[in-house]
Amino acid sequence: MAVVEVRDLTKRFGANTALNGVDLEVGRGELVVLLGLSGSGKSTLLRCLNGLHDVSGGEVTVLGQRVDTARRGELRRLRSRIGFVFQQFNLVGRLSCLENVLTGALGRVTGPRYGVLSWSRPLRQEALDQLDRVGLADRAFQRADTLSGGEQQRVAIARTLMQRPELLLADEPVASLDPENSAVVMDLLVRISREDGLTVVCTLHQVDLALGWAGRLVGLRQGVKVLDRSAGDLDRDQVMDVYRRVDPDAA
Repeated sequence: MAVVEVRDLTKRFGANTALNGVDLEVGRGELVVLLGLSGSGKSTLLRCLNGLHDVSGGEVTVLGQRVDTARRGELRRLRSRIGFVFQQFNLVGRLSCLENVLTGALGRVTGPRYGVLSWSRPLRQEALDQLDRVGLADRAFQRADTLSGGEQQRVAIARTLMQRPELLLADEPVASLDPENSAVVMDLLVRISREDGLTVVCTLHQVDLALGWAGRLVGLRQGVKVLDRSAGDLDRDQVMDVYRRVDPDAA
């Protein structure tokens, strides 16, 4: 069963068409990178996958659930199975790394939590394990806002893993990072995908990163899918063609 099935997806914002007849199928354990110019529809597509955007036409099915026709309760339950990593890390800076990671388990507990000790011992251990997995176990009790950007993004990934997602969406997760930290984060996403059989759909601007880490590249241009091939079958020039701007005066 495909984890993601998109059929003839269209999304409009007023007179602007952000996605135009997009088809996409992603299998379990795939790491797919979406490429394209700013405004090409990459982030919009991600947000259609977890229901943050309503669709204007077509069908979106994720983890066997129709997203475009889901009711509020169905959508809430589906989102608990979908992790989302953002360009901005969205950590609570004054909290420790461990507390930030623990918030990824809020969907599995009832009632509010105040401080590390308000969480059960098994959940605290699980959060420590996730921090260890991203190489930051030694920073568990350090304030999140004292970390570097790359470290904060790794904490954000650990928090998402604490959610136990079946699908991970990542929207420009390395856009604000230097090349070295970008490589660390991408390597982490690849390793997690392989070890857990986790499906990852990620938007990127960096062509070289995409070619080096993705299993498959999907290119969007002005809301239309113009590329969908294995990364190993492509060279840089072929991928760069995705970024060719369309001349509005062309026939």
